[in-house]
Amino acid sequence: MADDQGRPNAPQGARPMKLEIDAETAKGRFVNAAIVTHTEDAFFIDFALAYPRQPVRVLGRMIMSPQHAKALLRTLADNVARFEKRVGEIPERPLPNVGQGDTEPSN
Repeated sequence: MADDQGRPNAPQGARPMKLEIDAETAKGRFVNAAIVTHTEDAFFIDFALAYPRQPVRVLGRMIMSPQHAKALLRTLADNVARFEKRVGEIPERPLPNVGQGDTEPSN
């Protein structure tokens, strides 16, 4: 996992991880939806773009172990807390209930 500056978070005493990223991936893609599903062995996070009156388009899927999903949760919570401390509270709004549950992901 990485902090809000893109630096990997490493356990105390661990060596920092060197990251490589190609130019196309470094550009990033805007998404406004994430659909999370899981099995006993893995979490599936589909990052998607949703427009009104159009099908939600999945732009990328990440698959990770339950341990990595929990580490991602901690890292994201820590970064949101630091962001809100520096910039102010992020307003929340209701999210659609899409793709939630304990199901196998579809292809």
